[in-house]
Amino acid sequence: MSKPKAIPAVSVTYAQNGTSTKPNALGMRPMQERAYQKRGQQYLLIKSPPASGKSRALMFIALDKLENQKLKQAIIVVPEKAIGASFHDEPLSKYGFWADWQVKPKWNLCDAPGGDNGGKVDAVQKFLDSDAKILICTHATFRFAADKFGIEVFDDRLIAVDEFHHVSANPDNKLGDRIRQLMARDQTHIIAMTGSYFRGDAEAVLHPEDESKFDTITYTYYEQLNGYQYLKQLDIGYYFYAGSYTDEIMKVLNPKEKTILHIPNVNSRESTKDKIREVEHIIEELGEWQGTDPKTGFQLVKTADGTILKIADLVDDDASKRDKVAAALKDPTQKHNRDRVDIIIALGMAKEGFDWIWCEHALTIGYRSSLTEIVQIIGRATRDAPGKLRARFTNLIAEPDAAESAVTEAVNDTLKAIAASLLMEQVLAPRFEFKPKYPNNQATPGFDYGEDGYKPGKCNVGVNPETGHIQLEIKG
Repeated sequence: MSKPKAIPAVSVTYAQNGTSTKPNALGMRPMQERAYQKRGQQYLLIKSPPASGKSRALMFIALDKLENQKLKQAIIVVPEKAIGASFHDEPLSKYGFWADWQVKPKWNLCDAPGGDNGGKVDAVQKFLDSDAKILICTHATFRFAADKFGIEVFDDRLIAVDEFHHVSANPDNKLGDRIRQLMARDQTHIIAMTGSYFRGDAEAVLHPEDESKFDTITYTYYEQLNGYQYLKQLDIGYYFYAGSYTDEIMKVLNPKEKTILHIPNVNSRESTKDKIREVEHIIEELGEWQGTDPKTGFQLVKTADGTILKIADLVDDDASKRDKVAAALKDPTQKHNRDRVDIIIALGMAKEGFDWIWCEHALTIGYRSSLTEIVQIIGRATRDAPGKLRARFTNLIAEPDAAESAVTEAVNDTLKAIAASLLMEQVLAPRFEFKPKYPNNQATPGFDYGEDGYKPGKCNVGVNPETGHIQLEIKG
């Protein structure tokens, strides 16, 4: 086995002054207070990192719109059912606010069984005809309801869209099209929330003329991390390996750290094409399997030092087993229990909106070309929690056939892009294009190769400022 190569990484230490987690007299943290000050606006866009409290900020604003601005109802729209748990009941008055957030179980459609269409769309109609105030549903259910009943049924109501980067200005984007229709009609209040105001496909989220109608609240990653009470260090690192990643995984996976491990997409070069066997192999590397917890569905594994690890497998093809594990992870009574689970293994799940404050290490196998996806995964580890001083994101990647200097440059460009996204209001998610280096290569029109221009004798890195493409020449 070869030892994974470490490529230059980033380690940032923060002031740890506690300001971003200190509530005011109404129980609001700084980002929430900043958003609440603009509660009277019809269109609000909240750009704020994971764990900064966007869900609760929405609760404060929605309650004001219902009580003081006399809107009829509030509909909270999330991309997937698991995120609906972020909007369960909250005793806001306990911390100084004038009302509690309460959603009747029948109106949180994310907790109901079944798909996004059919009965859930009919439930939206029943909600609209009722005296109930708050509904939680998925983006898909909202789209189907808008198609079936028309957008006019949402007049004089609040539509709040979580993970707003799922919207696109592209006319083929159905959610974006419904938002544009609502804004053209101008009878609905809209709150848009996102932790990454850009899309992995470099499509614009909104047309400039639509975005200009929004009042924007921005809270940067820097403000968020600098104001934490406990977490003071974030490490971002890349490792390369040869062979199968399952043979190298223990070089970067520390069983003593609370970890979310994302295995590679089955179509990536890092995948063995057998995701179930990959999970089994990882579990075998961690220790001796002891069975399954009957209550949670977690895998129990005994390590060499005798510790029993609780591992949540979200890759299992058996939907009933997977749903049982997912439900155990969402259990609100266990949110503050650090010992609930030790390692979560996932493929497409446990990314955006997934709330596990104890996560210390986000370990991702395989190159991710989507900056949005990278930032969302990093966000799983950057939540503040007692005793958690350090968090890290590690990307384990199959070693390419390229000169180490070229690989280092490519990773450094990625790190720069991540850094930009953490600190700036909006960046164009880069598209990476790897181009073989041949003696007769020439500069590609539209690309900027830096102060010295294109050099035929070396591997060049070019950036197209119009499209956001980054072109990397590699040997091999």
